[in-house]
Amino acid sequence: MTRQTAVSATNRFGLGARPGELAGLAGLADPQGWLLAQLHPGAPPAALAGLPTSLEVLQQDIALQQARREARQNGGDKPTGLVKALRQGQVRELALRHQVAVESQASFVERMVRFWSNHFAVSLDKPVAAPYAAPMEREAIRPHVIGRFGELLLAVETHPAMLRFLDNARSVGADSMVAMRARRRNPDKAPGLNENLAREILELHTVGANGGYTQADVTELAKAITGWGVPMPQDFKRGQVHSAFVFRANAHEGGARTVMGKRYPQAGMDQGKAVLAQLAVHPATARHVSSKIARHLISDAPPPGVVEAMTRAWLKTDGDLASVYATLIRHPAAWGAQARKFKTPDDFVVSALRAGGRPDDRRPQALATLLNRMGQPTLTPRSPAGFEDDAAQWSGPDALWKRVQSAQALAEAVPEALLDPLGTAQAVFADTLDADTLTALRRAESPRDGLALLFASPAFQWRT
Repeated sequence: MTRQTAVSATNRFGLGARPGELAGLAGLADPQGWLLAQLHPGAPPAALAGLPTSLEVLQQDIALQQARREARQNGGDKPTGLVKALRQGQVRELALRHQVAVESQASFVERMVRFWSNHFAVSLDKPVAAPYAAPMEREAIRPHVIGRFGELLLAVETHPAMLRFLDNARSVGADSMVAMRARRRNPDKAPGLNENLAREILELHTVGANGGYTQADVTELAKAITGWGVPMPQDFKRGQVHSAFVFRANAHEGGARTVMGKRYPQAGMDQGKAVLAQLAVHPATARHVSSKIARHLISDAPPPGVVEAMTRAWLKTDGDLASVYATLIRHPAAWGAQARKFKTPDDFVVSALRAGGRPDDRRPQALATLLNRMGQPTLTPRSPAGFEDDAAQWSGPDALWKRVQSAQALAEAVPEALLDPLGTAQAVFADTLDADTLTALRRAESPRDGLALLFASPAFQWRT
């Protein structure tokens, strides 16, 4: 084992070394073993236990909308208490999300949770989806992060966050019972097909923009998933709600569908599920998503041989993600001298907190403010494509200056007793840190200034 491979295991594949983590790796013959040992299902993080389910959030949301309507109609007070409760729940979950990342001893898995949340991007800036974005990560992504991609795909596409963010909850088949009744009442206001989710499933989530699909495939997939939505207030009144997802048979477009050359004769919800299952194991999906994983874990231009090996593992195992990750981890090219990634703002903040201390639970908004300033507000990519994952996006002059400012803020938050810049450098980089940075740390006017210099150093900006 070399010191650099241990550093790479914790800092590039993981979220950044914590104090003592590299020392613990010293007992392993190969740091790959530390990563591979994480590829087994484990209990969900204890810190996230007890958070409201999407169904509970939906009930709160419906109560809020009802209270707002009543206030408008009757001229009463605005339901500020309900708004505050819903907002406080969101802030608390986002703070706990950071806490889990900072404290995790399985940071490769945590990195992949964040990767998939960005791959299946939902943005908090769309109000109808915002309350469900963090629960989607907890309910749909975490349980499947080392399972089969097909199960992950179905869980995400049927989650209220995705259904609302990409408007599928409002998508209705033109020949469905709902559409026919609506046309009889008012032909000018009849609901119709919405293709947003279907388009992003193909372009972003599965086969990719160059995966060989056509506009006709988008339309056919959109028809196959009509009726996939969320419960409405009347469903609760009837006592018909059992989860935050509902399939409305009377909104579904009946008939067989053909997507990317394959015919799907199934009826009802089974049709959309069958299409997703096939897309999950499509060769174009295997290549597109494997390439994204390799780009995230290795470099902006990952070695083609690694992507090829991952694609083969995907197709051989029907999209078993643990096998795909393991193929990358075991590949020698994944550990080459050119393997490194420039940290996104989220990476930068989390790695600094792991190195120098934990987030201040008394000020959960402080991290949000920091990430907003750096250009990566938590779960707010403002695009279904998610945040960019390359150095060019995050390494401009203004972005680097904001990192220097953020490095100072992060160092200011570290308790006095934990201020040890040289010890922190050793804990994160072992003996691999460059001589110039070490000299700067030794010459710093104070331990706090030294820690700020470490966080702002060029070396700390990269996952090497």
